[in-house]
Amino acid sequence: MLFSPEDIGAIWLTLKLASLVTLLLILISTPIAWWLARTQSWLKGPINAIVAMPLVLPPTVLGFYLLLFLGPQGALGQFLNQLGFSPLPFSFAGLVVASMVYSLPFVVQPIQNAFSAIGEGPLEAAATLRASPWDRFIHVVIPLAKPGYISAAVLGFAHTVGEFGVVLMIGGNIPDETRVISVQIYDHVEALEYDQAHSLSLLMISFAFLVLAFLYSVQRRQKNSAMSGGLL
Repeated sequence: MLFSPEDIGAIWLTLKLASLVTLLLILISTPIAWWLARTQSWLKGPINAIVAMPLVLPPTVLGFYLLLFLGPQGALGQFLNQLGFSPLPFSFAGLVVASMVYSLPFVVQPIQNAFSAIGEGPLEAAATLRASPWDRFIHVVIPLAKPGYISAAVLGFAHTVGEFGVVLMIGGNIPDETRVISVQIYDHVEALEYDQAHSLSLLMISFAFLVLAFLYSVQRRQKNSAMSGGLL
């Protein structure tokens, strides 16, 4: 399996994008997931719906409206222009923003589920020991939610790696700037370069298999641990 320099560039750019997006989403999703797991506000339903919308929206629809919003005439585009920043569409920064929006539910939901599963008991026990809310979150909630964070990181990374519609709408097809693996495969197919398309596609299939196998392994260990704790 041989990769051209263009393929290597697309692989490296994809890994760079997925790593940065995953890190940023973990930071952003934590307070969102904590609020959704704890609140009784009527806003919980609408906010949950907004977070989950990328799961059901066609990527081209999401990419189209992000293109308008981030473009020179869009609300955020005009604001950034006034601050002296370049337009986000057709740039790596634009890919990061669009990928964060598109992968948001894949990170928020596992963390939210992990927070919800903790319950009140551990927090109340920590409160009786005079732990501050911040100490309870850092030393109790985060360790107990570790499996959720692992699932969120793996799913967020994998989903970003597999993006096509959104990245093509926002980033276009600029070598070493916005041409990720999925776009590179598309280019190979358009050029009838099926051998190169096969190589990259098999790489993606292998990656997807390893991701799913790892997730199922984590979930199985978590279930076995919970059963062992219940028996004790």
